[in-house]
This record gives sequence, C-alpha cells and structure tokens, in this order.
Amino acid sequence: MSHINIDGEQNVEVSRKIPCEKSIEEQLNIMIAYTNAYKTHLHNDKAHRELACLKVIYPRLFRSIEPDDRIAGRLDFLPIGFGSVTSLGGVGHYCVFHKLRAFKAQLQTEQDKAIVDQLYDFWQDHDVKTIYCQDILNDTTTGRFIDCTYPFMATARLSGMMLNYEKLVNLGLPGLFAEIQKQEANDFIDASIGALHLLEDVIDDQIEKVKQSKVKDQKRMINDLIYIKDHKPKTFHQALQLFWLYALCAGCINYGRLDIVLGPFLQQDLDNGTITWQEAYEDMHSLWTLIENRRTTVNGRIIVGGKGRKNVKACDTFTRLCLEVCRNTRYVEPQFTLRFDKNTPQDILDMAYDCIADGATYPTLYNDEINVPAVAYAMRLDETIAEQYVPFGCGEYVIQGKSVGTPNTLLNLLKILQISMNQGIDPMDHTYKAGPVQLKPIHELKTFDAFYDQYKKLLDYYFDLSIEAQVHSYTIMNQEVSFLFPSILMDDCIQRRKALLDGGVEILGGTNETYGNINTSDALYAIKTLVYDQKKYTIDQLNEAALHNFEGEESLRKELVNLPKYGNDIKDVDEMANDLYEYVAKGIRNRGIQAGLGYYLIVISNNQTNTDWGHQTAASLDGRKAGVYMNPANNPQGGAAKSGPTAVLNSLSLFDAKYHGGSVQNIKFTPKMMHKDADKIKALWRTYFKKGGCQLMVTVVDHGTLEDAQTHPEKYPDLIVRVAGYSAIFVNLGKDVQDELLSRTLYESF
Repeated sequence: MSHINIDGEQNVEVSRKIPCEKSIEEQLNIMIAYTNAYKTHLHNDKAHRELACLKVIYPRLFRSIEPDDRIAGRLDFLPIGFGSVTSLGGVGHYCVFHKLRAFKAQLQTEQDKAIVDQLYDFWQDHDVKTIYCQDILNDTTTGRFIDCTYPFMATARLSGMMLNYEKLVNLGLPGLFAEIQKQEANDFIDASIGALHLLEDVIDDQIEKVKQSKVKDQKRMINDLIYIKDHKPKTFHQALQLFWLYALCAGCINYGRLDIVLGPFLQQDLDNGTITWQEAYEDMHSLWTLIENRRTTVNGRIIVGGKGRKNVKACDTFTRLCLEVCRNTRYVEPQFTLRFDKNTPQDILDMAYDCIADGATYPTLYNDEINVPAVAYAMRLDETIAEQYVPFGCGEYVIQGKSVGTPNTLLNLLKILQISMNQGIDPMDHTYKAGPVQLKPIHELKTFDAFYDQYKKLLDYYFDLSIEAQVHSYTIMNQEVSFLFPSILMDDCIQRRKALLDGGVEILGGTNETYGNINTSDALYAIKTLVYDQKKYTIDQLNEAALHNFEGEESLRKELVNLPKYGNDIKDVDEMANDLYEYVAKGIRNRGIQAGLGYYLIVISNNQTNTDWGHQTAASLDGRKAGVYMNPANNPQGGAAKSGPTAVLNSLSLFDAKYHGGSVQNIKFTPKMMHKDADKIKALWRTYFKKGGCQLMVTVVDHGTLEDAQTHPEKYPDLIVRVAGYSAIFVNLGKDVQDELLSRTLYESF
C-alpha cells in the first residue's frame, strides 16, 4: 500500500468535463482489461507493455461522431488509462484515485465495488505519478501538486509536448512506416511500428463511426479517412483529419504552429478551387469545437504567426482564417496565440485587436522581436531553432518537435521568505520547513544585504530540491513508459532508436513555476525602506505584526499598503522586483545546466495556484493579510497598480526575457476604452513591446459586469476572462478566484 496521500485532487480543474459516453459497466470492463493487459506484460519491455495497454483503450475510447462535426475524433477518458497530462487523466499508466472512488459510488453491486477496490490497491503500486511521489515527497518541504501547505510542490507530467505535425502531414502514415522500418529493430522500434498499425485501426473505427453518424458531409469524411490510411494527405481537410487523430492518440493537448502545418494545404486548395473560404472556415470551426470539448482548462494551444515560417503567404492565409473563427466563437479553448514581428501584416494585427476588443480574450500576443533572441540565450540554442519556440499551458516555452519542457516543480517565493524570517518555521502551520539550512534570528541581521542573503540562502536550498525533483520526474516516467506516439513525432527519437525520455528527444528541458514573486519583492522593499533605510521600525516589530495578521496594527498595515508598489513605474520598487527575478531565474537556469538538462528555466505564470497557495500563506509585509490570494504571474498584487496602464506596462517590460522560460502579463480594459481609444491603446502596446515586453493577455469587460456575474451567475453563462495563462468562464471559477480577478485594476481611461 502507498505511504503517501494519493487520494486528493491532482490538478486544477475549472472546465466542466463532458460525461463519458460509455455505460458504467463498459467503463469498468475497459479499466479491468487495461489493468489485466498491464499485469500480463508487467515484466516485458516497457514499450511493448505500453502498446498492449494502448490496444485496450484505442479505438474503444473513441466517442460517437456528432452531427456538426466536420472532422472525426472525440475521446472519452476513464479514471484508469494512459496519458501524459493530469488534465486528461495522468502521466503514463495512471489511476486518478479520487475519480476512481467517485466511480465506485455509481456501481450497483458489491461484487463490482470489490473489483474497483482491487483495482485501487493494484494501481497504488503502479500508477506512475505515485511511484514518483514516493521518492520525492516528504512531510515538510516538498508536497505534490496541488498541496499548497508546502513552499515547494513537485509533480510528474509531460504537458509540454508539441509534436512535429509538419512531418506527419508531409510524410503521411506510409512515409512514417518507411522511416521507422528502415531502422535496425529493437523493442522501441518494433512497438512504434505497432503504434502506427494501431492508428490504422483507429482510422478504420472512425470510418465506421462516420457511417453510423448523421453528419452532413459524410461522404467527404469517409473518403478522406480512407485516403489518409494509405496515402499522405493532399488536401487541407485530409491533413487536418490526420493531424487531429494523431494528436488524440498521442495524448497531446497543445498543437503548436498549425499555420506551418496546415497553411500550405489551405492555400493550395483555395488556389485550385478544391475548397471555398466558407468550407475552410467550417472545418476550422469544427476543430475549435473539438478542442473545446476536451476541456483541458489551460491548454489547447494553437499558435500562428511570427518568425521561422517558410511559406509565409500560406501561413498568413491560415492565420486570417483562425482569427475569423476566433472572433466568432466564445470558447475558453483553444488558447489561440499570435506570434508577431516587424513583418507581420497590419491587417492581421488589426484583426487580432478586433478579436480582443470584442471580448474573445484571444489571441494572446507574443513578441518575436524579444522572444526569439531570448529563447536562444535561455535555452542555449541557435536562433534558427529558437524561432520554433511555442508557448503552452500557462505560458511556458518549448521548441516544437524538439524539446520537452514541462513544469514539474513549483515554488512559493513568498512562503520561503516567511520561513527565512522565522528560523525555518512556516508561520501558517508552525512547521519547520528549512531542511538543513541554518537560519539566524532576524534581529541579528543588521543590514538589508544580510537579511536578503539569508533569504537567498534558503532559496538556494529550494532551487536544489527543484532540480532534483525535475530530473527525477523524467527518470521515473522513462522507467515506466516510452510515450510511443509522441516519440515518433519528436526529433530525434526514431533516428536514435530511443524513446522520448530515454535519450531520444533532441532537447530535454524543464520549467519551474514561481509564485508570489511580486508580493515578495514588495515586501522586501518595505523591509528595506522601513527597517534599514528609515529605521522607523525594527524587523522584529514588522515580523510580529505579520505573525498576528496585523491585528491591532492596522495603522502599520495601512503604512505598508501605501508604500510604493511594483506596477506603478517607480524605479526603486521595480529594481527590487527585477533583482529578485534575476536571482531566482539565474539560480534555476544554472542548476539546469549543471544537471545536464538542455534547459531548466523559471516560468512566471499562474493558473489559479496563486489563489490556492495564497490560502495557505501567512500575512506578508506588502500589507497582504493571511490567506489572501497572491499576485498573479508577473503582475502587481490586486489593487496595487494605481498609476494607469502606461505605468503598469512599463513595470512589466523591465524583466529581461532571456532569463525565463515564459512569462504572463495580464491587463483589463473596458470595451468603451478599447473601441474609443483604439489608436492610443495600439500605440501603448507598440511602445510596451518595443521596450522589451514579451507577451500580453487582455481581458475586455464592462465596469461592474464581473461583480454582477458573481451575484447573478445565471445571467453570464458565457462570460470569458483571462485568469492568467489561460481563459475561463467566469461563473465556473470559485469565488476566491473570482475575487482575485476582481481585485485587478480595470482601465477605463488613460
């Protein structure tokens, strides 16, 4: 039996999942069959064990085709199965234990319930994430995602895979077979061939499902499925169909630069009259819907635009098509993303602005003039390779088809500061969490540099824990699975005859999510100012006030709140934020290099973890009370930015992008301002990007709308907001997350 708690939530879930199409009995039978396949091949090579298990769930888990679908491919997910990400099950061979318990409650017979208990007991020893957690987690410093009582969380997932779909559509299945079969055989190569044969079975199954459906364009769908089984695609629809089915089988939930993949097919078909613009629009709208229906919360990235595209005309045509679909839909996924540079056509930039102004929250904007050289430096790559960077999830970067870079570690910088101030004790739960680090009482730290150095000493310890956990996550995943479908389309797995994490992938990287960075820098500024510069208070006085959540110290708290804050273009405050940023970013990056990873970088993002972690973080010396949400990503704490949008963007542009692996900038405008002051806002954004801004995400909402939606959620079923690196339906969020969003400044004028 497991020695750790495995039964709680494993992922932040906001989107409401579409219920499984299969009966309870069939679901149970599939999970039994999957488990039996695993047991039968328990001592076989991992690649063949994986293939045997995949044959149980594919094509069996594929759902019926729906009447409006124009491409085939919908999947169910069960509490036991195979995957790469927690938002659709788990990593490798997985069991989502709390969902299995919920499934058990639906069963009618004691015999079936006993079977589920047996499955539960078996997977406690074989679920990949649980195996990892047994090695890494402990009672004080390292908890699992999402256990926010810890200052550091670790997990195992591969959500950062964006495959080389360009290779897929250019070679087709026959070309992939030929490439693999010319390699000298080994277990991985043999299982990869088996995986492609399984994809052929999936295509056959989809043909039958289309025949049984009521889709309007049944003949085209059937003919194109038949064609792509034995030929490389020659039309836009065929390429789109092959890409989608492969992505589903691979378990990948981010899709990358689809303008490069699909743009040439679209342009060719438009030019020769094979397809009309309206037909292409309907095909893409169908893809949008299929991605939305997966409900992965923070994923579904489709990226268009930017540097490193060969057929720019075709790519831009595809970009315009996607922008049109984006503007006319109100989905939280796909996370539609526009990379741009100095050569991006003005009409595309204008279309993007119109999408955002109309409240779509997409596209998110990425500045290639900054990001390409930054990625080249951060990941130690040639700029030609760096041009293929793609953001995923909450904003982390990978290189499409070449790198894995999942954030399997997360740090609460604010909680670590508080622990450093209290000789290793976390004031939230009074538990020692400093490991072997010797910390002095803070009254012995006579200068701010000495105080800051003690904090850095504890940060270093947590940096070391982070890199160990990140590397070990890959070790355990590779020990258990090959990730056959992803490996086939990731450079250089086939040529090296090695699975993804077994030395196959060209660049093995990683990212570390950091939280509370601005709360921490604002607190450091307050300490430096009030204790060491002005000598108005002792450090013990400030710490005691925070330990008591400022009870009886409201005047002191008011003074802390009113001190200058990040986000107002104030030099000293922003420099403190940047100093902390560079220390953390360089410390993490250097440890990745020392550990032999291609890269290991911080990502300044958040899902709703800034809120969840805030609940478990004591009062801080920026004036924030205990249990209150922390700042979102790279942005000021709610209510702190009081000097207008220009000032906040000036602060945001300060951090040098070459040290991080992704960063999120959120800002809110009213629709009136977006339309009335469009030229001014466009000029503001141009200046921000020119000054070094790497990314921008915008929510457009009327004043008072979010407040009303909290009170009357039934009136706002489709109100979309940016949470951080992703969008969500506002009324689906918990009240605490809604409150954090409400705290962010809404700009109504300059």
